[in-house]
Amino acid sequence: MSLRVLAAMSGGVDSAVAAARIADAGHDVTGVHLALSANPRSHRTGARGCCTIEDSRDARRAADVIGIPFYVWDMAERFQRDVIEDFVSEYAAGRTPNPCLRCNEKIKFEAVLDRALALGFDAVATGHHARVADGVLSRSPDHGKDQSYVLGVLTRQQLAHAIFPLGDSTKAQVREEAARRGLTVAEKPDSHDVCFIADGDTRGFLAGRLGAAPGPIVDESGEVVGDHEGAYGFTVGQRKGLRIDRPAPDGRPRYVLSIEPVSNTVTVGPRSSLEVTSIVAGRPVWNGPVDVPREPLACTVQLRAHGEVYGCRAQLSGDQVHITLDAPATGVAAGQAAVLYLGDTVIGSATIASAS
Repeated sequence: MSLRVLAAMSGGVDSAVAAARIADAGHDVTGVHLALSANPRSHRTGARGCCTIEDSRDARRAADVIGIPFYVWDMAERFQRDVIEDFVSEYAAGRTPNPCLRCNEKIKFEAVLDRALALGFDAVATGHHARVADGVLSRSPDHGKDQSYVLGVLTRQQLAHAIFPLGDSTKAQVREEAARRGLTVAEKPDSHDVCFIADGDTRGFLAGRLGAAPGPIVDESGEVVGDHEGAYGFTVGQRKGLRIDRPAPDGRPRYVLSIEPVSNTVTVGPRSSLEVTSIVAGRPVWNGPVDVPREPLACTVQLRAHGEVYGCRAQLSGDQVHITLDAPATGVAAGQAAVLYLGDTVIGSATIASAS
């Protein structure tokens, strides 16, 4: 059955090949590039970003080669509100957000999908490395490029209207196919880090919006061992850039253990103090093929993009998910997503509130 498909085209190789595959499958495809910046740069900085003028032109050229209609949708205001402002406010509250996850949730599969369905499209296709079948999300076979984690916040209804044409391919295969198709983006570098911070200086970006907020850095006993210009510039598990006046008594490195925005205090300590086995997470989304776990369910959990996978038991209690890890994890930060899996299949996600 032929579908009307809106192909989101970032200007990169993945989304270009995804659009081409959907067109080859006989679907009625329209390409769309999302203008996410009110003042886009004319050129990318290294491999950062995905919303420059150059990226828009690359997407248009790819659509021309594929032979599909192409449009640019202005999503800058929505992106500013739902992704950038959320990013700043989360750091200000002592949490560590994932803007790529938020962009998928609020922009690509809320704002864009809603508009696409209103315009009569049946589905939205993207170049994500993940698989979806019958509305069930699973990992890509290329685990090094797998993006199911940042898609784990999507609802069953959103996944029912999502197509990921690259689901069974590795990144190397995608680049080879792009070259065969004559797509000029075949060797274009991947975007990385935070797309709206072109120079990669997250602390500087936040300081420009939140201002200087000097405060203490303390050890686990409460003794002041340094100072900072803003607690928002730190994240749990961080080791570098701590500005500590003197080494720990045992000479071992110190890590950020917690961030307290009310008192503007950053607490540091040894790596061993980062270990946690119990996680509480809110805002659960259940999108997999199993029932909501009212009793402890043996599964696995991923706690950051491209992070380690841990065996665990997960259970919904009230409106919170309680996750008990089989082995300790380190650097677990509030604000990040905990995405639950059975094998390679996503069964749900929640936003980490606390860990111990």
